[in-house]
Amino acid sequence: MNPGSTKRWSEGHPSTIRGMSHCARTMTLILVLSAVAFAGQIVDRVVTNVNGHVVLQSDWEQEIAFEAFSEARDPDSFTTEERKAALDRLIDQELLREQVRPSEPAPMDQVTAQLAEVRHEFQRLYPSSATEEGWHATLERYGLTQSALEKRLGDQIQLMRLVEDRLRPSIQIDQHAVERYYQEQLLPEMKKAGNSAKPLTEVFGRIKDLLAEKKMNELLSGWLANLRAGSHILAPEPSAGEQNR
Repeated sequence: MNPGSTKRWSEGHPSTIRGMSHCARTMTLILVLSAVAFAGQIVDRVVTNVNGHVVLQSDWEQEIAFEAFSEARDPDSFTTEERKAALDRLIDQELLREQVRPSEPAPMDQVTAQLAEVRHEFQRLYPSSATEEGWHATLERYGLTQSALEKRLGDQIQLMRLVEDRLRPSIQIDQHAVERYYQEQLLPEMKKAGNSAKPLTEVFGRIKDLLAEKKMNELLSGWLANLRAGSHILAPEPSAGEQNR
């Protein structure tokens, strides 16, 4: 569940080529996740301001709670650097939300499909969450609810649609790029691992998708950098709790 626990697409073992495109897509999705409602009560304070929109301490804790859930980690295990990275993602999310304010929620069938995928993966890792009681107990441990999770997934779908509509049309992967990746990266990795080489025709489509997702991530990073450069973002000041971490 944690994209950070997989190798980068350009360094993947040949045996994982079937999952590399999914991993790259997950990296993109995780970057545009929006904040989720948190069940516990937190004494709020403003931690930063993005073009007049305040980001509260509770927003920050909510982001960490969801990221901990999506990575099956204890929220208290996040280091200071990881917490700061989560705050950076919150800022990026707000910058993206400024580009579109959807008047309608994401289609419920898409939300339901995403939720089913999340539940399946979590139940694979933790069989005790397979029952309804176990699932809701798991959510509660992270301070989450099913409705909050559904809302977050809906926000994720809307933001991803924005990214796709904005960036996907400009991505063109030609045959030469696929062949170069095959010759310069995939074949050497196969040889190093002692695996027999798969023909280019067999992996062509997956390599093309992989390169497209890599390009998508690059374009998204550049877009966010431009949005940050043209925005007024108040530098966050750590709370006493952050200073003591």
